[in-house]
Amino acid sequence: MIRDDFRGGKINLEKTYELLEKLNIRCSYIHVKYIFKDNDRLKQGKITIEEFRSIYRFIAHREEIIEIFNTYSENRKFLFENDLMKFLTQEQYIFNVNKNIASEIIQKYEPIEEVKQARQMSLEGFARYMCSSDCLLFDNEYEKVYQDMTHPLNDYFISSSHNTYLISDQLVGPSDIWGYESALVKGCRCLEIDCWDGSQNEPVVYHGYTLTSKLLFKTVIQAIRKYAFITSDYPLVLSLENHCSPPQQEVMADNLQLILGDALLSDVLDDFLDKLPSPEALKFKILIRNKKIGTLLETCERKDSDKHGQVQEWEEYEETDQEEEEENKVKKSETLVISKDNPEKETVSRSRVRLPRFRKKRVKVAVALSDLVIYTKAEKFRSFHHSRHYQQFNESNSIGESEARKLSKLTADDFILHTTKFITRIYPKATRTDSSNFNPQEFWNIGCQMVALNFQTPGLPMDLQIGKFLDNGGSGYILKPQFLRESEIKFNPNEALQNSNPLTLTIRLISGIQLPPSNHSSSNKADILVIIEIFGVPNDQVKQQTRVIKRNAFSPRWNETFTFIIQVPELALMRFVVENQNVIAGNEFLGQYTLPVLCMGKGYRRVPLFSKIGQSLEPASLFTYVWYVR
Repeated sequence: MIRDDFRGGKINLEKTYELLEKLNIRCSYIHVKYIFKDNDRLKQGKITIEEFRSIYRFIAHREEIIEIFNTYSENRKFLFENDLMKFLTQEQYIFNVNKNIASEIIQKYEPIEEVKQARQMSLEGFARYMCSSDCLLFDNEYEKVYQDMTHPLNDYFISSSHNTYLISDQLVGPSDIWGYESALVKGCRCLEIDCWDGSQNEPVVYHGYTLTSKLLFKTVIQAIRKYAFITSDYPLVLSLENHCSPPQQEVMADNLQLILGDALLSDVLDDFLDKLPSPEALKFKILIRNKKIGTLLETCERKDSDKHGQVQEWEEYEETDQEEEEENKVKKSETLVISKDNPEKETVSRSRVRLPRFRKKRVKVAVALSDLVIYTKAEKFRSFHHSRHYQQFNESNSIGESEARKLSKLTADDFILHTTKFITRIYPKATRTDSSNFNPQEFWNIGCQMVALNFQTPGLPMDLQIGKFLDNGGSGYILKPQFLRESEIKFNPNEALQNSNPLTLTIRLISGIQLPPSNHSSSNKADILVIIEIFGVPNDQVKQQTRVIKRNAFSPRWNETFTFIIQVPELALMRFVVENQNVIAGNEFLGQYTLPVLCMGKGYRRVPLFSKIGQSLEPASLFTYVWYVR
């Protein structure tokens, strides 16, 4: 087959790379470049067919794969169907394996036709199978929606973004439609839209009182309609940060109805008059989250009436600015604590944790916009005590990260009880003007459904966000564990668990495959180390790392084993980080991969790597052996 490419004698680097691709050998151009250089014996920039075969074997025939192959091949030349079945059962923990499954794998991956016809597998075919998507660490069983989607909305973690229109910082950066399109493609199911009065009676979207650029509200809604259900069929929530006057609120209502049409949920569902619907019941629907006047019953009574010019005003409690200013200064302050003996009576105690003070503020809302809010009414959070007594099933709260963090430390039990009943959205504090993010894990640990991050900012928090929502088919909805859904179950992430059922996880990190070389290297070399980290409840957070393999990014070998005992695996994420050791300037990030612990396959698995901005670095990956028991 390859002789035709050598009719003219020798081939250059570009042709070599093309030929490897044609042979389905996935390879990194930078590694091929230096391997080509090492095999070009005459240093003419061209190689012979024999030199090409040497390059092919060097890239395709990895020692660790050959060792596994030889363990199961009776003649060290081919795997028979029975050999492959034994490997799948004993090493990959794939049970109910039969000859049909083995035959399908052979048909899919064996490149040599005669071997395939003989229902056997060569080393070439086995290597291709081991490097395929079938052997990725993320078990393909979780690539489809597999969870029960008929629970009420508050029973799910929901992929959520903050200031979705920004693609840079919060003060002078550009607003861009791409922010919405990108978030939707990543599976986000709750978008934030900051709305302000614009010229010519056209509402605009931007970060108010800053120099960020402006977008027309209707342009944003048009883009959202186009991309809303590209990645997920499940409901999309538009969280309106509404600063518009009543006349422009009416324009917003008109835009939403005209552009979204039947996709807009603008009426109560018959089966859900007094409880939240499920993601299944709201498939392909867009929900508006905004302030709302009156009850759902009153909204139903106004159906089909002319609401033009109708404005209602009511008093809302607002946090005082003083609390925000003093937040970092005050070490000791007053906080309201509910007396256990008499929950009606609030007593004052001294505490290091400060809760917000409130003042009344008058709010005007156009009835036309208010009536589009059905199951996601935005309600100011005052206290858990107030919510327990007065909050309605369709009301949700937004709480800033600083206040949420204090509440979770002071009264995690009350916080979790709150999130079993009401949708709670956590957003970054205002001082994050660089669009940085907080660690979302601490709020998932207490059951917060909408933990909103700045999707435009890469880094650890977004790695955790993307990793967590790989689960359940990337639908943007993940069913919360039972202990975060049912108020009868007592769970506190900050305390040692009683009667826990821990998971013992062992990972043997065998090798690296074509890892990205250091940006500071003039070759394809790097001093490679790997960090394996668990994120979850505080007692589960742990980090371990390999030794450094010097000057080898192409095929470093570790064969190191790491064991983790995870108390709450339902909330745990595992993150692999590959770094280039740099003692003077600090280690250089080369790639990472994050996924839920319970979504890992067993046996020999390949860990794909992603860049700092979330781009795939294929074929760069880690080769591991995974085993766990609970």
